[in-house]
Order: sequence, then structure tokens, then C-alpha cells
Amino acid sequence: MFARSTPTPWPLVALFTAGYLAPYLLPTVVGRLDSGLPLTATEAGAVGSALLLSSSSAGFLLASRVERTGARTMARAGLLLAVLGYGGAALAGSVPAVVAGAVLGGFGSGTATAVAATRIAAEPDPHRASTLGLLGVSALAGAVYLTVPHLGAGHGQPLAAIALTALAVWPLTRRLPGRTAPADPALPKERVPLPNLRAGLVLAAVMPFWSLVQNSLWGVSGRIGLTQAHLGEAAVGAVFAVALGAGLAGVLAAGALGARLGRAVPIGVGTVLIAGCVAGNASATTPVGFATGQIVWNVLYPVVLSYLIGLAASLDPLGRWAVLVGSAGSLGTAAGPLTGSVLSAQAGFPVMGLALGAALLVVAVPMTGVALRVSGRPVLPGGVRHGRTPAGGRLTGVREPGRATELSSPVGGGTSPSP
Repeated sequence: MFARSTPTPWPLVALFTAGYLAPYLLPTVVGRLDSGLPLTATEAGAVGSALLLSSSSAGFLLASRVERTGARTMARAGLLLAVLGYGGAALAGSVPAVVAGAVLGGFGSGTATAVAATRIAAEPDPHRASTLGLLGVSALAGAVYLTVPHLGAGHGQPLAAIALTALAVWPLTRRLPGRTAPADPALPKERVPLPNLRAGLVLAAVMPFWSLVQNSLWGVSGRIGLTQAHLGEAAVGAVFAVALGAGLAGVLAAGALGARLGRAVPIGVGTVLIAGCVAGNASATTPVGFATGQIVWNVLYPVVLSYLIGLAASLDPLGRWAVLVGSAGSLGTAAGPLTGSVLSAQAGFPVMGLALGAALLVVAVPMTGVALRVSGRPVLPGGVRHGRTPAGGRLTGVREPGRATELSSPVGGGTSPSP
């Protein structure tokens, strides 16, 4: 059960959902681009990678400007770009226009995600907020996967779903804060250095590879189901919907588990189990094997992701490592569709799965090491302690999941400063 000590930040949950929906719909977006436009499978994967690269670029460029620009203004700008970009791509018939719209929409998604990430870092219980966001995006993506196959052929339906989601979230942005008042120029400006520098750099260096593996398989999962497991599009969509529904159980489990096992065990053991799922799912040749692999994988993925996000957030009370590590992971996410398309085209799905699974086993070691290293240490003098007593949540700035955080000396006045 989730702690109810603080009000639920529904605008941030909705913004999180709108920003993350495009990556969750990646298989159907890439598959529809392949079947609905004169593109090869590799070219369609490259378009998906361009969309996600644009999204990650927004995170790097804008995360430090959220406070100065204002969360409300930036969120609305991101949602507007998403509506125009994805909506335009859905309606366009030429490949260049679709690519341009997808890239523009991706930047909008990344902008919305950057705002959600920065603001969730300031929440008293950020793990709960991010968990609710994962629940929302999983449920919505599952509904889209069930609906899209019945709406006819063409590339536009999943892109239109992302655009409509951004449009629906727009009214909630009125509850986000505006621009922060400029500081008095007469006051001395103090720059707080990044704490836990070595641990943060290690996590930022390996997170792209962890994300790349997930999205390499996710980007070609539709093709595995269609060509190797011999399922129809509606059946593949149903498998994805069930898998994402099972992922809701994983998200709830992560919220309920909280700090009981620390961070190292969920991250290390979970990543090893995901490696097995990746290799097994890429080798599936039957509907049952494909569906089982997808379901188990989607149960484990959000559990490990929530702890990785919490680990990054626990490194800095100002949320800077959370945004930097998240944006670094987005680079791997962006490269995933193209990597999966190229590997599967050159070596086949089973060999691709083995290679990706081996890569996950390698990155599990430094991730687990970072989780063990930072456990139980204070981040800044007079700041919040983090570690196994409370456990990290998404974009926490050293606040912990499922519990109220005790502040001995609040940093940044209780809001999330610019990273």
C-alpha cells in the first residue's frame, strides 16, 4: 500500500504519463511506420530512434531551466510541441513530414518529462508519485495496444494517441508553479557542488546501456511476435496490453516493497532476471513463449527502473543527478530501436537477444556497486540521510519511498532548484 502522508501530485503524475507514453508505444509506432509508409524495418527503427533522441536532448537542454522558466510555462510548451508534432505526423502522408513531426513531438515529450522529473524531485514522497506515473502510462499504453489494431491500417493511430494524451493533460498544468522570483542580486550566490561525484558518474555512464537493451528488444518486439511467433497484429497488441497490465503489478510491488530489500538487491538481481527474459523472448517461436517472455519482462522492468531512478535521486538532494542520469538513460532509449533493428537484421532475433542479455549482465555489476556504495550515507552536511532506512524513490533528491522524509536542514527551501 502507498503511504498517504502527503497529497497526490496529480498534475505531475499526468505530465509524467504524457512524457513517457511515446517510449511505451514504441513497438506499434515503429511497426506502423514500417507497414504504413515506404520505409524498411531498419529505417522505421531509425525514425523511432530519432524521436527518442529528440526527447533525450530536451532533457539535457531544459532540465536546468525549469525553475527559471517556470514549470507551468515549460510544461505547456512541451505539451504544445507534442500535440503539433505527433498530430502533424499522424496526419502527414510523406516520409519527411512524418519524420519532422515525430522529432518535434519527441522534443515536446522530453520537455514534459524534464518538468515532471524536476518537480517530482521536490515531492515529500517522490517514489509514490513516480510509481503512480508508471501505473498511469502502463494502463494507458495497454489500452492503446488493445484499441489501435481495430482502427484500421496506417501509421497515424499511435501517434494521434500520444498527441491526444498531451492535449488532455494541458488543463492540469494550471496547478503547476510559475516562474521562480529572481534572487536579490545583492545577496551572495552560493553554488552547491554535485555530491557523490564518482557514484553519479558511474551510474550516468552505465544507465544508457541498460536503457538501450530494454528498448532494443522493445523496438522489435512487434516484429518478433508477427514474424517469429506467428501472431497477427491484434494478437500482438493483446499480448502487449496484458504484459503492460502485468507491469502494473510490478509497479505496485515496487511501491509496496519500498526499502525492505534496500536498492542493491532489486537492481542487481532484477537486472540479471531481465537479461534472461531478453534472451528468452528474442528466441521465442511460439505464441505462448512470446507472451510469457513479454509478461515476465514487463513485470520486472518497472520494478528495477523505479529503484534505479530512486538510486539516482538519492545521490543529490537538489535532484541534479536524477535528471542527469535520467537524460543519460534516454540516450540509450533513443539508440534502442535502431540498434535492435540492425542487430536483428544482421544476426537474427535469437543472437540479438543473447548479445543484449550479455550486455545487461555486464552493467548489472557497476549498478549494484553504486547501490551498495551510497547506502546509508548522508548526501550533504545537515541534509537528508538516505539508504536502507528509508529507500529512494524517483527523482527524490534523497527522499525515500513510502515514508515521510525528515529534514534536519532543508535545502533549497523545499522546492527543486535547477539542476
